[in-house]
Amino acid sequence: MTHVDERALWLVSILSLPMAAACGDSRGRGAAESALGGAGPDTAPGGASGGTATGGTTAANGGRATAGALGGGETGGAATATGGSATAGAAGALGGGETGGVAAGGRSIAGAAGAAGTASTASGAPETTPTGYGQGTTGGGNAKPVAVASMAALAAALDAYSGAGGLVLQFTGKFDFSTIKDPCVQHTLPAQTVEIKNKSDISILGVDGSSANFGIRVVGDSHNVIIRNMTIGLTPGADASDLVSIEGGSAGFPTDVWVDHNELFTSMADCPGAGDTAFDGMIDVKKGADDVTVSYNHLHDHHKMSLNGYTDSDDAVRHITFHHNLIENVGSRTPLQRHGYSHLLNNYFLKVLTSGINVRMGGYALVEGNYFEEVKNPVTSRDSSAVGFWDLRSNNLASAADVAKDNAYKISWDAGSSGTVNATTWTTTAPYPVALGYSYHADPFQCVHDGLRTVVGAGKGLATLKCP
Repeated sequence: MTHVDERALWLVSILSLPMAAACGDSRGRGAAESALGGAGPDTAPGGASGGTATGGTTAANGGRATAGALGGGETGGAATATGGSATAGAAGALGGGETGGVAAGGRSIAGAAGAAGTASTASGAPETTPTGYGQGTTGGGNAKPVAVASMAALAAALDAYSGAGGLVLQFTGKFDFSTIKDPCVQHTLPAQTVEIKNKSDISILGVDGSSANFGIRVVGDSHNVIIRNMTIGLTPGADASDLVSIEGGSAGFPTDVWVDHNELFTSMADCPGAGDTAFDGMIDVKKGADDVTVSYNHLHDHHKMSLNGYTDSDDAVRHITFHHNLIENVGSRTPLQRHGYSHLLNNYFLKVLTSGINVRMGGYALVEGNYFEEVKNPVTSRDSSAVGFWDLRSNNLASAADVAKDNAYKISWDAGSSGTVNATTWTTTAPYPVALGYSYHADPFQCVHDGLRTVVGAGKGLATLKCP
């Protein structure tokens, strides 16, 4: 059995708490409850020093988790207030205690150092059950954790599992990303993935300081799966290299999946012969997969973040909640949504280079309480034969003036291909047509901006954002 330190055992004890499963159809229980407070003060957060802390020590304090110092081997950049908004400085090292940042085309792959929250924000207690469409997810529940230290050991444990009754896998392995000198080599290598296929009631939980160079696929008739506190980066295999893939097929369709508090990254390098396919999807949900929550992840340095719907004809109705994710320095697909329903709540979109939330083929997106900064085409419908619709509520962008030329938030647009509709008037195109079926609290967008970085990703004690 792999040795596990006391902090790792504390993490497992938190993750293994009983989780209350939601019974029945989660979308049939009335309208959502949204309590949205006012904006907090706009003060520039200071730069946090990196050091060698493994994502910060965590302290149990009356059942609460308090995030400590941010990980990394460099000093975080100071935040600079520009046009009323604070821009976080990038750090070099990976969060979760990995060694140094990896040089990719002359730039560092940023970790979770740099900007900290203001005095008006604090970390809250971990969630024991997900908020959102994945609310029924309990994973492996109280099953005794099994420590696995490699991709092979993880795959073997999944293969040996009967498929139901509960499995909790505690990943302790480490990958040194600094050994990858040229990220463009990765797309020439065979893909590495572990697969959860036709099996249910599973949790894959990373120990603080762990890291992986392989993807995780949840496929077929698989249900009730948690992927939490993992650091996954620079996966090999080009268009077969999804970091997290949730995908149906002839055997069935995954449901009830929670992807929470992970750090996922690759590289924004343009590789000869590969382009933006050098690394494929970051979190893809397609071919009938349904009832998914993606929360508190740091998703960064990647061309195509999330594909929801494989093709325009992939019309299975999907329900996905993205909440409290830091989406930073990515190309597009934040997400790309075909058909179905998405709730995008309290995310921070920072430096999106091509297009952001792209709603197509009659899909509906509820875009609520988010913060957009340095984003091109933040909400759009493009590149399909039919447009989608959006309901905009209480984001930092509030009117056409906020997205007009020379705006304070550095929002920009392009015309796109024929048939493109952009949210240049920043108005709702259609009300979200269905009751969400879950309760939630929408945090003020300014608090999201100021404090989210301190609690997203792996190695943060699963802390949540606590706003005044």
